Amino acid sequence: MRYRTYLKLALNILIHSKLRSWLTIIGIVIGVAAVLSIMSLGDSMQANVENRFAEMDLTKITISPGFSKAQSAMGHGGEGSSVSSDVELTNKDIMALKLIDDIQYMYGEISGSEDVYFLGESVSLSITGVDPQLWQYVTTVDLESGRLLEPADNFVAVIGSGVANDLFEQPVGINMVLTINGRSVRVVGIMESEGGNSDREIIMPIDAAVEIIEDAEKNNFDSIVVKVEDADLVESVAEEIETKLMISRHVTERDRDFSVSASKSMVEDMSEIMNSMNMFLGAIAAVSLVVGAVGIANTMFTSVLEKTKEIGTMKAIGARNSDIMMIFIFNALLVGFVGGAFGVIFGSIASIYLPSILGMATVGLSSELMVFGLLIAMFIGVISGAIPAYRASRMKPVDALRYE
Repeated sequence: MRYRTYLKLALNILIHSKLRSWLTIIGIVIGVAAVLSIMSLGDSMQANVENRFAEMDLTKITISPGFSKAQSAMGHGGEGSSVSSDVELTNKDIMALKLIDDIQYMYGEISGSEDVYFLGESVSLSITGVDPQLWQYVTTVDLESGRLLEPADNFVAVIGSGVANDLFEQPVGINMVLTINGRSVRVVGIMESEGGNSDREIIMPIDAAVEIIEDAEKNNFDSIVVKVEDADLVESVAEEIETKLMISRHVTERDRDFSVSASKSMVEDMSEIMNSMNMFLGAIAAVSLVVGAVGIANTMFTSVLEKTKEIGTMKAIGARNSDIMMIFIFNALLVGFVGGAFGVIFGSIASIYLPSILGMATVGLSSELMVFGLLIAMFIGVISGAIPAYRASRMKPVDALRYE
């Protein structure tokens, strides 16, 4: 028999067992659509994360007081016990790091939360004090209006978009004055919205922040920010920072009282988490494909039983075992193809609307994913139909013709 004949006879079997075949096809449709839509959703999540990370400075390292086993597991360093939060970073730590090669910029930051007054209204906001001479070279913020901090600045501030536009009844504009702990602070810049805590942040020179933030002390820092010359050097510099600080602070791995975190390490860790999550979700969705495969096998076994006499007749007039097997293989292939085609269609629709509903960027299905979905459905169809097709091909004509 020719392949066209195999296809014609397989199509005839599919058409004349409509309800059972379409129930099986629906299982494949659900499986393929689920796998493709989840993989597409994973791509959208990955794209969102990459877009956020694209705005990060991968050459940045942050040193914070305190150390715990949890921080050790996620960043640099070995086992350590938790350290009291009253541990501080000082100018002595900055001086200990100045001899490290490949450090481009380094400065200390302080932070705190204070009530901010504007035209009779007050809101508790996060305030960060930075070195205005260096911050402008390290920061990655984009301005909506105004300018960044400059070396000569004192009681001035760059504020988040939320502070400027959402938190007070009247918008806070450039050169307007906020009152914090009785001190007047003039706004010189407004940051673009990033949709996070930075929208409610006030950044000002560290000398002014020391006078405004309660419990802040000169030359004592809540964190030290380091900018490395090249992203490829971040890991080695971070390790050298740990070594230098353990020597200068007279601590060991067991009683470490500081943490070193790098933006690049955070990006790599998050990428690994996203890849693992995508694989996990894909594995869950693949269960429905297994169910669909069982459905195809069940349909094929039933078709073989129903067509037993026809198989006997075809063998009696000269059909070979391979002909009978190919007919049922083509039948299973058709079931997989039709289910895969509809699965790709519904998966494409889901990949467009599901990320939008969840507020993520829509990536959509790539042509590679569509072809993959169709091929995997056809492969499952052939594999699931192989045993029933083989059993049909091995029937003896006399036994098949006598079958009731």
